[in-house]
This record gives sequence, C-alpha cells and structure tokens, in this order.
Amino acid sequence: MAERDEPIEWGVNVIPECPIDEVVAIAAQAEAQGFSRCLVYDEGLVTRDVYITLAAIAAATSSLKLGPGITNPYTRHPAQTAAAIASLDEYSGGRAFLGIGAGGSLTLDPIGLARTKPLTAVRETIAVARKLFTGEPVDFAGTSVTLTSAHMSYGRPGTEIWLAGRGPKMLALGGEMADGVMLDFIHKPSLGESVARVRAENPNVRLSYSTSIVTNDAELEVVRPHMTYRLVDAPPDIKTAIGLSDADADRIRSAMAGGLHAAAEHVRDEWIDPFIVRGDAASCRAEIEEICGEHNMEAFIVPMFEMADPVGYLEALAVPG
Repeated sequence: MAERDEPIEWGVNVIPECPIDEVVAIAAQAEAQGFSRCLVYDEGLVTRDVYITLAAIAAATSSLKLGPGITNPYTRHPAQTAAAIASLDEYSGGRAFLGIGAGGSLTLDPIGLARTKPLTAVRETIAVARKLFTGEPVDFAGTSVTLTSAHMSYGRPGTEIWLAGRGPKMLALGGEMADGVMLDFIHKPSLGESVARVRAENPNVRLSYSTSIVTNDAELEVVRPHMTYRLVDAPPDIKTAIGLSDADADRIRSAMAGGLHAAAEHVRDEWIDPFIVRGDAASCRAEIEEICGEHNMEAFIVPMFEMADPVGYLEALAVPG
C-alpha cells in the first residue's frame, strides 16, 4: 500500500484514574484543539467506570468520536458491551465506536479473571456485537459466549469496531474482522512487521498508532508505571529483543500487587525507549508523522496518564494545530 500523503487525524486515550470531571476537561480541551477521537481506558477497578466516563464526555462535547480504548471480553458479557456502545451511540448522536482487545494483567489479575482463549473470546465478541448492532434477533453458539434470540433494537448497523493487539494472531484477527486496528505501544523496530501481519488479511484495513510522547524527564516518569503491565504482557520475542528476562518480568508482575508505582521501580529506561516517541515537541511530531506516513496510518492517539497538567500537556504539543 502506498505511503499516506493526507494529514493524520489526532485523538486522545485517557486513563480515568482521576475524578471524572478532570477527564471531561481533558476531552473538552482535545476537542477544542481539533482532536477528532477520544478513547477511555477500561482497566476495571483501577479506573472509573469506562461507560459512565464516556457518557460524561459525550455530554460535554459535540464532535469527538467516543469509545473504550480498550475493553475486553471478560469483565462484561459481550452482549452487554454491545448494549453499552449502542446506548453511548444513541446518547452522543452517533459518535460511538467499540474498541476491543484481549485485556491484560492490570485489569484482570485483581479480580481473579483468567484470559482464557483470548483469540476466540475477541473473535466472538466482534461477531456478536456486529450482529446485535443490526437490530436483528441473534442466536449464537460460541466457545466463550452464547446468545438465544437476543435482540437489541437501538443499535446502529455499521458501528465501527477497532481491535488493539500486539501478538501476531491477534493482529491478524484485527485485519480479518475489525474496521480498524490500533497499534498501541508496539515495539518500534517491529512496527513494520506488525503492520504487515494486519494487512496480510486486509490490505485496506484502517490503522491507528499510539504511544507516549515524552518531551522531558518528568513525562518519562509518568510513563514508567504504565510500562509495567505492557512489559509483562509483551510477546516473548519482544521481551527477548529488549533484554527483558523471565525473571525481570516476574519481578515486575509480583511488584504490581503493591501498585504500578512500586512495580515501576523495576522498569529500566532501556526497556521503555523502544516503545515511545521521545524528544522536543517538534521532533516528536515529526517522528509521528513519518511513522504514520510510512505505514499509511490514518490516526495517532495520544495516551493521557495521571500527569500534573494534562490540559497544558496537550497545549504544549500544539497538535493537530
């Protein structure tokens, strides 16, 4: 596929660790600045409820596309997830999308849920949601979900479904079944391989890229705790590539029981740098535009963690401009 020559779209992915009104303020600033999409992390007990937060953002904005970034097949029944997305879509005037992935340690471990057959679970969630969004009665007998004459009258056919994943099979599933694939904190030297796995299934699938933009040491320390669960859940070949041993990963995972900041003490800079964009604001924007152009990605999503001044951070980035 040819390199992209159109301007990329910009979005934000907000982790609601702070009060909901603060999350809404970040989203409102993003919309005012020209961002087109807002995702909200769904991390279970660690964060405010994703759908209540998204509804609050919907009430305070008028143009942002809205969805979980990402939810999973385990903490809610897939049909209830479809109902939540359809309800958000109705309330926001048709702005909702579903962001789905396999879930990870941060979300599932504290509530004792195993990530059982994640590829099958995500596949069946996408299939069930698509059918329910049509408004037709659904019978579905899967491995992870079963529906009997299920019906949802308020869905919108064609509601976008975006998949986020890092493993080769999950990326291929995104190319096969999703409207778009979110490449989130992908090991940058492996990014081309990840794109190829998606597009081998569908050369025209939509792609977005997301990773932290780090312009100073303080911002690096904001990112460090959020590399903990990403590192322990990374595919084995990526762990090998960055020099993260099984013992290192086990040490981080064990420390996560005491919170992300405790676990972050075990995360080295050399494990972070291959995943992020780092430099001054101008050079970071240039690198992002180069990456998105090279791989024909339509959007870049800025992850927003618990920084001291998130609204000021967005203003300092001066994107989309």
